[in-house]
Amino acid sequence: MLLVRVRQHGGSVVFVWATGSAVAVLCDSQIRQLVSIEPFEQAAKRSGRISFGLSSYGYDVRVGGRFKIFTPTPRTGGVTVIDPKNFTEDLMVEVDCSALGSDHVVIPPNSFALCETVETVYVPRDVLVLCVGKSTYARCGIIVNVTPLEPEWRGRVTLEVSNTAPLPARIYAGEGIAQLIFLRADQVCERSYADKRGKYQDQDGLTLPKVD
Repeated sequence: MLLVRVRQHGGSVVFVWATGSAVAVLCDSQIRQLVSIEPFEQAAKRSGRISFGLSSYGYDVRVGGRFKIFTPTPRTGGVTVIDPKNFTEDLMVEVDCSALGSDHVVIPPNSFALCETVETVYVPRDVLVLCVGKSTYARCGIIVNVTPLEPEWRGRVTLEVSNTAPLPARIYAGEGIAQLIFLRADQVCERSYADKRGKYQDQDGLTLPKVD
């Protein structure tokens, strides 16, 4: 299915697909009315901080203070093999910024960290959410990777932050990390994430990969 063009419709940005169906991007007032985000913040100038809060067509979420940073040398002393079906805690070093009295963590070169959003998100049944990294980090070679948040998914979002640069990189806790974009379908799905009893439903805290 191909995106063929973008047009304006009733004040909203609308994606028009090859099938003729339309998917609207929620604007700021619609996000405020239709999507539950806790805690909710308006966009504002915050000197010296990476921005977060409601934007024109999205919501910038903050990263919390707990991180799990990937280590190539597990505690077992063996050879590390990344296995999505058996991803274990010994591949990660946990860092809590609050406990350390720090406002940031450092991700080694060509490594990554798992972290979580400050915000808890409740996705409506007719909405799909895309997550993209903020420009401030992207321009430093830091990439945020999140799969789409499905209809009726709820929880704190687990983020994967990759440092693609050849130098260590700082990630600042409690500041903006990524933007959520809300796509509203013209029809409600037959089966939502809640209906499927998805394995990442209601996750609260850093969640490692799972396989049903």
